Parts: sequence; structure tokens; C-alpha cells
Amino acid sequence: MDLKIDISGADVSKQTIDSYHPAVERAMEKLWSGKEDFTGWVKLPLQYDKDEVEQILVAADRIQEQCDLLIVIGIGGSYLGARAAIEALEPMPGCPEICFAGNNISGTYHAQILDKVRNKEVCLCVISKSGTTTEPNIAFAVLKDTLIKKYGVEQASKRIYVITDKEKGVLCEEADREGYVRFVVPDDVGGRYSVLTAVGLLPIAAAGIDIKAMLRGAEAMASDPSWDFNATDYAVARYALMTGDGRADGKGKQIEIFEYYEPQLQYFAEWLKQLFGESEGKQGKGLFPASLNFSADLHSMGQFLQEGNQIFFETVLDVLKPQRDVIVPQGAGALLAQKSMNSVNKAAIAGVIAAHRSIDVPIIKIDIPELTPFYFGQLIYFFEMTCAITGYLMDVTPFDQPGVERYKAEMKKELAKGSKEMVC
Repeated sequence: MDLKIDISGADVSKQTIDSYHPAVERAMEKLWSGKEDFTGWVKLPLQYDKDEVEQILVAADRIQEQCDLLIVIGIGGSYLGARAAIEALEPMPGCPEICFAGNNISGTYHAQILDKVRNKEVCLCVISKSGTTTEPNIAFAVLKDTLIKKYGVEQASKRIYVITDKEKGVLCEEADREGYVRFVVPDDVGGRYSVLTAVGLLPIAAAGIDIKAMLRGAEAMASDPSWDFNATDYAVARYALMTGDGRADGKGKQIEIFEYYEPQLQYFAEWLKQLFGESEGKQGKGLFPASLNFSADLHSMGQFLQEGNQIFFETVLDVLKPQRDVIVPQGAGALLAQKSMNSVNKAAIAGVIAAHRSIDVPIIKIDIPELTPFYFGQLIYFFEMTCAITGYLMDVTPFDQPGVERYKAEMKKELAKGSKEMVC
């Protein structure tokens, strides 16, 4: 396994880790059994549809020929994985600019996107299993109307790419009726676990990123025998830190802070927050996932981390070989002159870990060799598996999100109330 997981600073003993191995084995058996709902992602890297991947690449080539702006419409798992990959990796020069709509209901945000549409050749990629989720539904209606005014109905339909349910739903029906290029959201893969399906792969491929290398990375992770030994220890350490198991004071932590020192990982951290928050936050259980961008956030949150309420532990994402570097000139002073910025960043990582460990903050460190499609595929699969295992240890179902429906129901009531007021 190319990722390196260091839990030596987590304050969880080997004895505690070992005590959970039978429970981890049961969790792995459930995941690999094929009998659990929404676990199609588990075996996907080993048996994905190669013909579909080729069709995705053909569609991506067509998008690249048609437009210089691709607008990806989706929310949550329907867009975060793709955005995480596109932000973390280097899109190929000459490929369309990728922007994202339908992930909020801000009129200002979408008006700014409409400003871009006027002067660019545009395609849409709409991702929604039901086709009725409020945010993407609004964005698609607005942007489709704009495309029709810009190109006409027939030409606009050739610029719309849809990823939705295989057989049902309003978006599926519209795609078939209007002749949009269509791909499928698998029935057995939930949104936040769907990065390695067409949901993530089409936008990522349109950006010129090597999706086959990404799938090879996930395959290498899925087939690595170290899962049977130490790779699951991160899941166990998270659970033990939450419960306080094996800790001298017996107190559990409530928050896991994902810390990254390369700003390219911002949306990867956002994807992690959704993955863990939506999978674990049930029945009064779960760790609250947060993220911090270091060293920038050290100047706002560093004081709290060093001397505030110690209800958290830290998971550090360290990219060992950043993509580029800059040498610091003499004007920065003797301590910094002629050092590379990346070496200064490494000193910051080591310094933060030393400072926080000095007050017994548990720290887990995950070393990422470099940000390439191959290693990104490994990261996706590693965290998906970690999240599922920890969910089973917590005795929650990691693949549903019943609580999300509550706010939607209340919002519909407010919208209906507003409609009645307008009628009056």
C-alpha cells in the first residue's frame, strides 16, 4: 500500500487496536459479501465496466471539442468527488474550464455563472439520481433555458450530458426524450461513495485527468493484502478515540480535524466531511468531521488547537512530493533564504505536530506520495473503506442519510406557504 498511515501519535495502544480485529474482520466480511445494500463500490475497482469507461472517454473527448466551459450541476456526492479530483490534480492544458452549479441556492452565485456563459462555448453535465433534488433542479432549469436561447433546442440537447438513474425518474425520462448523452448512477452505490463511477469519472475525464490511472490506484488499494493487517488500524483508532477506549482519562473525542498543507486538497477535505458526516452521524453517534487549511488556518485556529477545549484529534494529510516548488530569495532573511518553500512547509508540519503532541493532542498522519491520479484513486478507496468499517464499529448503517430528509420536508412546507401567500 503506497499510502502510509502512522497512528503512533494517536495515543491508542496496540493492545486496544488488536482487541478490535475480530470486529473489523466481521465488518470486512459484510462489506465484501455483496449482500449489504449500497456496497457496490467495494468491488468496483476490481470489476468495473471497461466498456462504460471507454464510453465515458468518448463523451469526454466530445465535450472537449464542443466547449471551453463545462458546468457540472450536482450537490453533495454528485459533485464533491469530481471537484476534489479536479482541484487536487492538474487538468490538462486546453481542456474546458470546469465550474460547478446546483450546489447551493444563491442567486448571486448562479448569476455569476450565467455571466460566464455569454462569452463561452458551453456544455452541461447534470448529475442527479432522482432529477428532483431542489438545488440541481433549479440550476439545470436556469442553465438549460440559457443554452436553448444561445444555441436553439436541437443544438442545446447535444451539449447536455446526464448521469442519472438507469430506468426511472424525471431526469432519466427527459434524457431519453431529448436525446441527451446519458450515463448511469449505479443502484448499489450511494452518492458519497460514487466518485469512481460515471458520477465522478465523466467530469474528471473532461478535465483531461487520467481516469484509468485513478481506477488502477483504487484497484491496487482494494487488492492490497495489507488491509488484513494494519490498513484498518486507522478505522479502529478513530473509533477508540471517539469512545475513549484505552485512554488513561477514559474521555472520548468528539471532533476529527482533517488538516492539509496543500491548498489543492480543499475540496478533498470537503468530500471527507460529507463522507464521514453523512455516514456516521446517526443515533446520537459519530465524530464531527472538520477541516483546516494549514498553515493559513494556524493564524486563526492555532490558538484554540494549542490551548482550547481538547475535544478533538487531528488527522494530517501530508503530500510528500508536491507538484511544484519555489526557492526563497535572500530578502526573506537568513533563516529562510535559499530554502525551498516546500521544505519550509515540511518544517511547519513537523513543528505543529511537535507542539500539539506536547499537550497530548492525538495525531494521526497519512503520507500521500504525491498528487497523481493513481494515488488519488488510492485515497478515495482508502477513506471509503475506513468510513464503512468505522460505521459498523459504531453500529450505524454507513450508507443511508435519513436525517437529511427532515430539512427538505420543512423547506417544502415553507415554499408551499409562500405559494399560498402569493395567490392571496
